Amino acid sequence: MVFVFYFVFQNGTKKFWDFMRTHDSVSILIFNSSRQCFVVVKQFRPAVYMCEMERHHPQDFQSKDQDSWCPLLDPLPATVGVTYELCAGIVDKPELSLEEIACKEILEECGYDVPITNLKRITSYRSGVGVTGSQQTLFYAEVTDQMKTGEGGGQPEEGELIEVIEIPLQDSMKFAFDEHFPKTMVVIFSFMWFQSNVALGMQEK
Repeated sequence: MVFVFYFVFQNGTKKFWDFMRTHDSVSILIFNSSRQCFVVVKQFRPAVYMCEMERHHPQDFQSKDQDSWCPLLDPLPATVGVTYELCAGIVDKPELSLEEIACKEILEECGYDVPITNLKRITSYRSGVGVTGSQQTLFYAEVTDQMKTGEGGGQPEEGELIEVIEIPLQDSMKFAFDEHFPKTMVVIFSFMWFQSNVALGMQEK
């Protein structure tokens, strides 16, 4: 990824922006029908941690730049930078379809061997309109305990340290809007989508 300086004319005015070039991505809402729970991941995000550090210790961030940066004197515990997210991954293998990348990420991060036919495409959206403009495609995958072939956790050789978490269906909406559990917006959206598009059908059966 690189930062790019760019300008355009808008209503006759020359405007300048910085943007960051990144890969598009996929994310997957995973529902384990054997356990009646959602399978999400939890991991440390440095950017979230630094935002929390600045919120708690704004004086340490005043007049800081790359040349004057020094280690923070009163660091917060690493847990403040941990977020709950859907299983996801970047689209960086042009030889693979979005569905193939999604299945690969499910296996690596959560340990479920999911065939492509089990995937349902929900929608795609711009996931970083302020800085990146990248596109993310959201899938739904229903899994069972029999499809679990590994522990997941990501790939340590790539620096991934991922904890797999199960959210019971009955607690999912409470979890979605509980601010004590830092999470990405797509977690909230996907849980709401499930309630409107899947849960109602389950009740009718």
